[in-house]
Amino acid sequence: MAIEVGNKAPDFELKDNHGATVRLSDFRGEKAVVLLFYPFAFTGVCTGELCELRDQLPRFQNEDVQLLAVSNDSVPTLRVFGEQESLEYPLLSDFWPHGETSRAYGVFDEEKGCAVRGTFIIDKDGIVRWTVVNGLPDARDLNEYVKALDSL
Repeated sequence: MAIEVGNKAPDFELKDNHGATVRLSDFRGEKAVVLLFYPFAFTGVCTGELCELRDQLPRFQNEDVQLLAVSNDSVPTLRVFGEQESLEYPLLSDFWPHGETSRAYGVFDEEKGCAVRGTFIIDKDGIVRWTVVNGLPDARDLNEYVKALDSL
């Protein structure tokens, strides 16, 4: 069961595609966070979603908002993926302990061994203000993210 609107977002500490440590709590009081879980790098729907975010990045990463994309891929895989697709936002590795953060948010598919498409918009106080969870084959609508961010 995914974390619900109104709940405090679970903190986490993950490595990004460049090996830097990123904590959700680092943004508390500073920026809202769009936290996006996706199954795997280099897959069709995931690549399409992440490139669409890249193409509209100022809407999702600016002085008020930070975009964080999480998958269960390893850091080296995410580094190559980010470079290949020119992704200029953090790609976080929930590789080990495998799926720990995905599980904390209730979006880990135990049978498939990866996160489903879960998105959480977290306000500056660390509270989940909007969420959507889609199945593995179903892309998300970025316009819904924009509406949710505008309502903060």
